[in-house]
Amino acid sequence: MVSDIGTFIQQYYDFSHDELERITSKFQLRKIEKNDFLFRQGEICKYFIFIKSGCLRLFYFNDETEVSVWFAFANSSAIEISSFISQSPSNYYMQAIEESEVLCLPVNELNTLYITLPNIQIMMKKYWEDVVVTLINRFTSLQRDTAEKRYLNLLSTPPYLQRIPQKYIASYIGITPTSLSRIRKNLKK
Repeated sequence: MVSDIGTFIQQYYDFSHDELERITSKFQLRKIEKNDFLFRQGEICKYFIFIKSGCLRLFYFNDETEVSVWFAFANSSAIEISSFISQSPSNYYMQAIEESEVLCLPVNELNTLYITLPNIQIMMKKYWEDVVVTLINRFTSLQRDTAEKRYLNLLSTPPYLQRIPQKYIASYIGITPTSLSRIRKNLKK
């Protein structure tokens, strides 16, 4: 199990092979069917999730409209940071938008690793910093950039355009599906 998850972990801290084995052995493999939820609004995000295959999305409802916050693909993580850290109910839903395999690290196992393998605190600090910077950049883009610019930025990340339904992409960049169709039509001219 060390391969993909190990590579992911090693980008944040250079653990020895034995340490990496200890960490990765704590993850539990789960298969998630398309459209199934890992958690729903009001539930607690209890796992640090690594995606082996598939795609997950985090979203919430604004009135009756789904608003996609982010997508996570293979070899990346998926987490609802506020709920996970505070262990309080989430305001979001995490759903598989295609059949997925994920590795889940329960929060209690992570807390045990903090004690038994203190360097994981350094690794997680770097991970949290990465997450925060990504969130800030996303927030800034939603406030500063035009919808067309946000869409063009997605063109540089092909998995978004090939594997995610257009209605999810539209909500992710903060527009309606009709507006997205208009932008796409104008770009083809």
